[in-house]
Amino acid sequence: MTPKILITNDDGIHAEGIKYLINALKTKAELTVVAPAHDQSGVGLSISLRGKLKAQKMDLFPEAQAFSVTGTPADCVKMGLKIMMKSPPDLILSGINCGSNHGRTILYSGTCGGVIEGIFQGVPGIAFSCYDVEEPSYHLLEPYVPQIMDYVLKNPLPSGTLLNVNFPSNEVLKGTGPQGIKLTRQGRQYWHSFPKQHSEDCYVLDFELPPPQFHESEDSDVFWLDRGYITCVPVHVDELTDWRYLNARKDNFDKFFA
Repeated sequence: MTPKILITNDDGIHAEGIKYLINALKTKAELTVVAPAHDQSGVGLSISLRGKLKAQKMDLFPEAQAFSVTGTPADCVKMGLKIMMKSPPDLILSGINCGSNHGRTILYSGTCGGVIEGIFQGVPGIAFSCYDVEEPSYHLLEPYVPQIMDYVLKNPLPSGTLLNVNFPSNEVLKGTGPQGIKLTRQGRQYWHSFPKQHSEDCYVLDFELPPPQFHESEDSDVFWLDRGYITCVPVHVDELTDWRYLNARKDNFDKFFA
């Protein structure tokens, strides 16, 4: 049976990455695209609580029905699941993002935010990102997308878990190609943002991926991505409780406030 896939992203419906994601899957799945009308990078899991969401059918992709939504990736997934699709998809795929989402950058990522929204609604998903921001080689990533999707369909993710996939740099892709695909853990590195003065009383956030400031173990996505591998991290968002703290402090806490 042909899988039903809901596609979104955070770079916007006109971004190059989403076109290549669709092209990679056009013969593999029934595709519905619901993506932001404009760039929503860095919005994480945010939703539009104020104002109205405008949805517009777009004649952009011969291989898929497509809709733009004036909201965030999470808004798009809500709209896709409740409005555009008659039945739930088998998977939600997000990307291909321009720039990596390895390490703790996932917490800022709208690419991952769209998939997390699907997880909350019981639909598993995969977030795809590539290392380079400048002129990423999307065409060289296409063969790996259906492979990873097929694996997840045949080996379902646990409830509450998404797969966060990052592709290595252009230097690797145009050279030897990826060294392999690794199932690994999320690292600690993240994109560093800092205020930079734009005018007298106006500031903008500047971004850089700093040299590793944390010890990255040899089983992390940061470690393997730097060595030319495609990294796949299962990220669990269903249970966020710090059980060690809860178990260690519960009695003491209850007595303190008794």
